[in-house]
Amino acid sequence: MIRRFDDLFVPDGDEARRWAEEELSNPRYADAKPTWFDLLARDIGRFLADLFSSGNGAGIGPSALIIVTVIIAAALIAALIIWGRPRSSRAVKRVTGDLLGAADDRSAAQLRSDSDRAARERDWDSATVLRYRAIARSLRERDLIDPAPGATAQSIAREASTVFADEAGAMRRAAVSFDDVRYLGHSATPETYRELVDTDDRIRARRPEGVPA
Repeated sequence: MIRRFDDLFVPDGDEARRWAEEELSNPRYADAKPTWFDLLARDIGRFLADLFSSGNGAGIGPSALIIVTVIIAAALIAALIIWGRPRSSRAVKRVTGDLLGAADDRSAAQLRSDSDRAARERDWDSATVLRYRAIARSLRERDLIDPAPGATAQSIAREASTVFADEAGAMRRAAVSFDDVRYLGHSATPETYRELVDTDDRIRARRPEGVPA
């Protein structure tokens, strides 16, 4: 029932309760509720405050206080790592899948290691192909290029040249070396491989302007 006083509606007890329930059912109140982690942190804070109060601290002893504090701190750190760790938008990605016409899930580091192993065995063809794959994979892992599926060595070189303009010639020669060995059956040489390694090393050491470390 609603009583009227000078054009002002004043709800009775039942009506006021219904209005309050309807208002609190609004989703914005649910969104504002603290999370379980907020409640846990609050309770732990209260517990520590009580634990270190003058009355409780004297009875428990310093050693016990230290042990309890370490346990609680470790639990909080574990919770932050598991549930609350921020995600970096520039984290190094694990890029897998097709690479230069072959299904290859190796990382750039693994491809470099395999190319070095092939070079030590004087298998310059394998070393050359693997090193160019390492260059391409590294550029993708660093988010510097985003080649389309089935991208060729030349298209990757052109895309890399938009990032490192002064390496355009070196990347073009690297792509030609890859294609010569991989598709045309030409034999690579130690010099071919060394030039690829030098190009890879230079690009790895550089960071384009505006790309965070």
